[in-house]
Amino acid sequence: MYRKALRLTLVACALGAGAPAHAADSKADSEKLFMQMHTVLVHPRCLNCHPKGDSPKQGMDARLHVPPMTRGAQDQGPAGMHCDTCHQSANFAASGVPGAPMWHLAPLSMAWEGRTAGEICRQMLDRKRNGDKSLEEIVHHLTEDKLVAWGWEPGVDVNGRAREPVPIAKPEFNRIVRAWADSGAACPR
Repeated sequence: MYRKALRLTLVACALGAGAPAHAADSKADSEKLFMQMHTVLVHPRCLNCHPKGDSPKQGMDARLHVPPMTRGAQDQGPAGMHCDTCHQSANFAASGVPGAPMWHLAPLSMAWEGRTAGEICRQMLDRKRNGDKSLEEIVHHLTEDKLVAWGWEPGVDVNGRAREPVPIAKPEFNRIVRAWADSGAACPR
């Protein structure tokens, strides 16, 4: 009887009976990593260009863009007044106009304003809403895209005051994003 119980225990271990607890730990760890990413994603430096409406925001108070601007058909401003009319490929300290390559709004399907961490996470992973990006392409976008990287080097405003960068140093953010993806890219509820 004892030998039979021992054999069943060994078989259960060999079949991974302990796996669900480990998987739960990994999922919880992955969710915690996303919550660290979330502090950057909802910082005004990021959120201002992921609005739920048709107008970009600006500043730490997320006020409407001045001059008034709409997203336009391609999320790059209206015809004749595209974002790159003012926003060049780099910050322009003399005027305080921020700049980075391909300055534009995120598509409405990627609006983060007013969304929970879980909703933002699921948006990011949904290929129907994220521009058909794979997880690896999402990691690349978050860690290598120069427009995203602008959040760490936002330059100065019109008064010459340094803009507040996103929290978490860029190398650490990149490490967190990679770890989140490698841990299964779990989303908080």
